[in-house]
Amino acid sequence: MTEALTVELGLGQEETQRDKYLTFLVEKEYYGIEIKYVTEIIGIQSVTEVPDLPEYIRGIINLRGKIIPVMDVRLRFGKEFREYDDRTCIIVIDAENILIGLIVDSVCEVMSIPNEEIVAPPDFNQSENKFIKGIGKTGSEVKLILDCERLLMD
Repeated sequence: MTEALTVELGLGQEETQRDKYLTFLVEKEYYGIEIKYVTEIIGIQSVTEVPDLPEYIRGIINLRGKIIPVMDVRLRFGKEFREYDDRTCIIVIDAENILIGLIVDSVCEVMSIPNEEIVAPPDFNQSENKFIKGIGKTGSEVKLILDCERLLMD
């Protein structure tokens, strides 16, 4: 699966990345990340804990000689911890020249969501929506589009 997604990501091809999102599942919700941020997808692996970090930063991994911090998206969103299984993945992203791994319940697919099919999130509780950049309409479903910079910086 990783090889197929890496090929499909078309890394380094700005034009083919437009309107493309990697979708994934956290609990029962579908999320999307702009493909331009994604460097690769790997299976869950051993994470070395680092003291005095927020609970949602699970630790660090060694990925081919690079030390990368990993964040459990489920915990970042204030959800309950769930044991990792064979569907759990780490999405390695590069946002603002910061490499970080996002632990998600499972990766779904790379899909096109045209810009005109993305609307702003409702503003009824801004603290809950601070990581959501938009809501992508895909047929009868919606995908919550993440703001990668805010996910890392806030």
